[in-house]
Amino acid sequence: MSSKAQTIAFIPPRYGKEIVGGAEAVIAEAAHGLAMRGYNVEVLTTCAKDHYTWANEYPAGVEQDGKVTVRRFPVELDTPGIEREAIGGKILGGQVVPIEEQQRWANDSLRCSSLWHYVSQNGHNYRSFIFAPYMFWTTYAVSQIFPRKSIVMPCMHDEPEAYLDIFQPVINGAGGIWFLTEPEAELAGRIFDIPSRNSIVGAAVDIPESYNPESFIKKFSIKTPYLYYAGRREWGKGWQDLVEAFGQIISENPRCNLSLVTSGVGDIECAPHIRQRIIDVGFLSEEDRNNAMAGALAYVQPSARESFSRTVLEAWLAGTPVIANGMSEVVKWHVQRSQAGFCYNNIAEMVESILLLTQQSGAAAKLAEPGRKYVLDNYQWSQVLDRMEASLEQWMPLLKLMPVSQTAGVANV
Repeated sequence: MSSKAQTIAFIPPRYGKEIVGGAEAVIAEAAHGLAMRGYNVEVLTTCAKDHYTWANEYPAGVEQDGKVTVRRFPVELDTPGIEREAIGGKILGGQVVPIEEQQRWANDSLRCSSLWHYVSQNGHNYRSFIFAPYMFWTTYAVSQIFPRKSIVMPCMHDEPEAYLDIFQPVINGAGGIWFLTEPEAELAGRIFDIPSRNSIVGAAVDIPESYNPESFIKKFSIKTPYLYYAGRREWGKGWQDLVEAFGQIISENPRCNLSLVTSGVGDIECAPHIRQRIIDVGFLSEEDRNNAMAGALAYVQPSARESFSRTVLEAWLAGTPVIANGMSEVVKWHVQRSQAGFCYNNIAEMVESILLLTQQSGAAAKLAEPGRKYVLDNYQWSQVLDRMEASLEQWMPLLKLMPVSQTAGVANV
């Protein structure tokens, strides 16, 4: 039997065309990419679509998505979440939390016991399991059933949860680690005893054949130059900082003819005079999102917690400069390497960066020029899949000789 005939399973907490999320998108495209290269690929995931409610919205069972087999398992939400909220407050507050409380925190949210049991009973039929991101129960619990067959793609930020004791065996005991960027690998090296089997595989974005920003502008009746933000509109992504900066610009510069266009999910809460200048285009198709990128004065990435930031690369492919939160080591690393954007360290600097592009004709296009070459040189899917495939071929034959564990005692199943 060839190595490619042995099944590889990707295990994300959510999977589907409607899923908005960086790690989930990377997992989906990597799965399809390896399937196109001749691997037998499955996705083992939950029936959940929404990462807030974790309600079972997809039907349980097996379906085919192109060359990829998808197996869905129902989520259990049979705990009240009170402990997760209380213990989570301690974690975010920097308190020392005993490991038993960490375990209760991890289990007092979504769980998927049928997925756990499926892997426990059928894991010997799989060559390897690839998990992402590190923090969800699907990785925390399931990756430890067959740890030496498990490749973890942490998608890690510098956040309090990363320092919890419960994630030490997830990373330290994995059969391999796939990092997205050098800053993520450096962060993990400060927290964990990283296995020698690790690789910076990166991620990639699809390259559109063409852009038609005029069609997007016409479709959504956009009358002015605009900033663009795509993603979840929530505090953890820096959305409120962007709204505050935008509000300051239009309040203090009445002649500034600028709009903020946003796609994705989440409420928009701000003063009425600011809200009327924010255009919410909802969930966009890939074509519309590409055209929105191409038509923007700049793409703003206000999140300080990014492990890769695909949207930044999409903006550069579209010829659009990036204004990014310098507190994100990963995005700052991209900007410094590409020289195709600005980084800011506070709201005042964000305002200054935006105003510079609005006031200097041609500045945006000139700033964006090196961005597309940076993406093409480093982040095409052929390059990423080559790195993934090389590590699979190097690590997995060795792992066949290693003992595997049949237990994941920390999981509440």
